[in-house]
Amino acid sequence: MFILFNIIWFFALSKYVLFWLYLWQLKEYHLGRFFDHFSTAKGQRLIFNPLLMFKVAILFLFFTTVPFSILFTALFITYVVESLVFGRAIMLKTAKRPVKTAKSLVLMLVSFGLIILFLAWVSLGQKSNSLALLSVILFDILLPLIISLTVLLFQPFTVLLRNSILRKAKNKVQSLASSDNNLTVIGITGSYGKTTTKEFLSTILSKKFNVLKTKEHQNSEIGIAKCILENLNKDNQIFIVEMGSYKKGGIKLLCDMVKPKIGIVTGVNEQHLSLFGSIENLLSAEGGRELAEALPPDGFLVLNGENQYCLDLYRVSDTEKKVYSIDKGNADSNIWTEDVQAAENSISFVARNKKGEMAHFTVGVLGKQNVQNLLAAILVAQALGMSMEEIALATKDIKEVQAGMILKPGKHGINIIDSSYSANPDGVIADIDYLSVFPKKRVVVMPCLIELGKKSAEAHKKIGEKIGKTCNLAIVTTQERFNDIKIGAIEFGMKEKDIIFCENPDDIYSIITLFCEKGDAVLLEGRVPGKLISLLSE
Repeated sequence: MFILFNIIWFFALSKYVLFWLYLWQLKEYHLGRFFDHFSTAKGQRLIFNPLLMFKVAILFLFFTTVPFSILFTALFITYVVESLVFGRAIMLKTAKRPVKTAKSLVLMLVSFGLIILFLAWVSLGQKSNSLALLSVILFDILLPLIISLTVLLFQPFTVLLRNSILRKAKNKVQSLASSDNNLTVIGITGSYGKTTTKEFLSTILSKKFNVLKTKEHQNSEIGIAKCILENLNKDNQIFIVEMGSYKKGGIKLLCDMVKPKIGIVTGVNEQHLSLFGSIENLLSAEGGRELAEALPPDGFLVLNGENQYCLDLYRVSDTEKKVYSIDKGNADSNIWTEDVQAAENSISFVARNKKGEMAHFTVGVLGKQNVQNLLAAILVAQALGMSMEEIALATKDIKEVQAGMILKPGKHGINIIDSSYSANPDGVIADIDYLSVFPKKRVVVMPCLIELGKKSAEAHKKIGEKIGKTCNLAIVTTQERFNDIKIGAIEFGMKEKDIIFCENPDDIYSIITLFCEKGDAVLLEGRVPGKLISLLSE
């Protein structure tokens, strides 16, 4: 009977091994991001949930007069049920598991190896059935800590390997930059807009140059280094690098590796403030200071004139600077716009520069916020020798998906705006503003934002205010800042009954389909459940 129990127990615990390794990988093995997850409602449920409390109660009952047979039966049934649930999740392909990488595979092997060694010790070294069962339940309860310690113990080896990879990447960039092709590296940082600006700039410059860009999710040290080692070659004339960091000094490290000649700061806000620890640390890294200081004398920095933190950097930086803005007057802009128009499927505007050059742009992306990202790309392309006419023609090749927000038909003729890639305060407000182009009812579905630190309440209230001005219905899928959103929305005219907390995809789908009619618009903002996207999509 104990052999069968051990097999079922091992299978049940496999679910938790895979989940905790998935969570560590999702948080990029970053201790701050991992711990910040437990400030959210979902994170707290990982610790305070009925099943775990039941197991803790069983553990304490071992020290009472409750018969061993009752405890064994209770645990046996528990692990059978958990195994069946896990088996069903595997069949439905909904089980959480880490993406296969060399690191995740090693961690999985070590983690499962520890469980096997523990089972061998329990089976061979314990003479008392009661003590063996007590050890098994205690190991189960402590498994998150065991997995986390395993991950952290491997970090020094990971750092050594990382440093070796970074050195190789740095040497390759230096070699190519000094060769005949004269490689130009463009670094892009900021709290938001990095990926979109990278995509726009790559499409435009590809009309005239051989361009390499970092791929999706390749904005970390290792991601960028791998891109260099695997993809960068002597034929590339331009290398566009998206730079992300969660600590002071992170962008400096990336700049030391890739040696950017041109830097772009797309915009700065409180995103990831809790990880940086202070606004000063954030401004040093994603705020662009480290990027500005790393640029060579013949390089230049491109700044968003609509963003206050960028304007602050403009005033203090000694680097040559170029500014883009919607309005001409912001920080003596090098390029600005006139007649900005947003339609359901595109944006259009006239761009003008200091030289008096101008061109009309119509680009198939969603939302006025992309005008800023386009201006950054246009400004850099001009500096690299492309004319306004060449750039305007090149923007015709920009795809909707490159802006991170997609309009697609949904069930019952509802318009679905999928912006579920990621979310930050400015991005959420901009996406909600895009809903204004739809004349009928407007709905937003979104989770609360994370890693905003002390600014979280204020940021969510501002999002609520925008929802109150724009939307007819709001569904918030996480609980931690729901009340702040609700307060902001009610202050700007939304009824309390139209601001709903709901995390179940099936229930959200029912609410939307009962509320919406043909022609209405639903914005899926941030990391909403994937099942909901499938349910709503046609």
